[in-house]
Amino acid sequence: MRFATLLLGLLLSLPVWGESIHKLTIDGPIGPVTANYFLDGLETAEEEGAAAVLLEMNTPGGLDQAMRDIISGILNAEIPVITHVSPSGSRAASAGTYILYASHVAAMAPGTNLGAATPVQVGGGAPGMPEEEEPEEGNGDEEANGEEANGEEPVAGDAGERKMINDAVAYIRSLAELRGRNADWAERAVRESVSLSATEAAEKNVIDLTASSTEGLLEAIEGRVVSVMDREQTLELVGATIEDRPPDWRDELLSAITHPNVAYILLLVGMYGLIFELANPGALVPGTIGGISLLLALFALQALPVNLAGLGLLAFGVLLMLAEALAPSFGILGVGGVLAFGLGSLMLFEAGGPGFEISLALVIGVTAASLVIFTGTATLAVRAFQRRGVAGVSHLVDNEAEVIGTDPSLRVKVEGESWQARCDASLNPGDRVRVVEVDGLTLHVEPLGNQGE
Repeated sequence: MRFATLLLGLLLSLPVWGESIHKLTIDGPIGPVTANYFLDGLETAEEEGAAAVLLEMNTPGGLDQAMRDIISGILNAEIPVITHVSPSGSRAASAGTYILYASHVAAMAPGTNLGAATPVQVGGGAPGMPEEEEPEEGNGDEEANGEEANGEEPVAGDAGERKMINDAVAYIRSLAELRGRNADWAERAVRESVSLSATEAAEKNVIDLTASSTEGLLEAIEGRVVSVMDREQTLELVGATIEDRPPDWRDELLSAITHPNVAYILLLVGMYGLIFELANPGALVPGTIGGISLLLALFALQALPVNLAGLGLLAFGVLLMLAEALAPSFGILGVGGVLAFGLGSLMLFEAGGPGFEISLALVIGVTAASLVIFTGTATLAVRAFQRRGVAGVSHLVDNEAEVIGTDPSLRVKVEGESWQARCDASLNPGDRVRVVEVDGLTLHVEPLGNQGE
């Protein structure tokens, strides 16, 4: 037992040496699918005994929860995570800056940049009321460190925004302190949305080094000591095989579906498909496409930060439009449903980051188009209701007719047809009469001269 313990200690003290390095790629906004891809790749690398994970990153930012999931995976990883902002022209903005700070090794290629890490609110939540005690929470010089202080009364929503920024500051400072990087600049990146080039970032100790290629990066960090799970490890990675593990087609597809604009469009297609199917039973195509689109939209919505009030308005709008399709109300329910749907669309997503904003033009355009459709449908329905029928016999009422015979029975001619008729007054051939009722194949008429008009 003592020998086994000694052997385990010797193995843990050896430098990191593995046959392979798993290379993961983040190229685009960071969302739930991106986080799952990274965490699955990290877990696979640990299970296969990889020496390290090399994360090649180019991102404008993304969702807060997805970013925190990635960082949590890095902080609890059993192998080093080396993040490289590459190739030249890439960036690690917003959420990417946090991930760089969390990584065991942070590197950037020349011609790249990072920063602009201020959290953003892109919709929805009800603003909180300002609290008098709020400025006294945390550091007393917060407003002097980047927040605008103009002496004005805080407006509704300021308290919530300050809490969000203070939380982000505390989070990125904790990451900077953990990795021994520039915590003051990290705070400025959150409060003032400042950015740095790769060279400046290396000079200010925001990152560890700059490297133009993967090979150059591995050579530069050869022999570097990093802390992994409170355990120091020496990196010996030169010569290791780099296994590229890019996102597969499934990750790419799910990443596209979970974009707010795509999810919103899928929701619209699903809703209108079901409405058309219910209005025209048996069409099959609208119902099939609508059902598939609606299920994909529901998958996307469960992965995105959704505002329940917006979702409720959205659902209520759908119900009103379905009611219009099943029990036409000359557009009243349809127009109300469109308005509720439009308001719900604007409130649907609570918060997000760069690359995950819902397009206001898309919402306004779809709502306006739906309003025009339902208004036009309602107008046509009202006109059709007011127009006199041209089928059957009910349209004969109030028409003028001419008496063409009285013996053996009264007969009149209306719209070129000869009808048997009845009348309480005495009539002669050639008299003009008005049809007052249709009783089977007999018309009830009255002389035009007897009308008091």
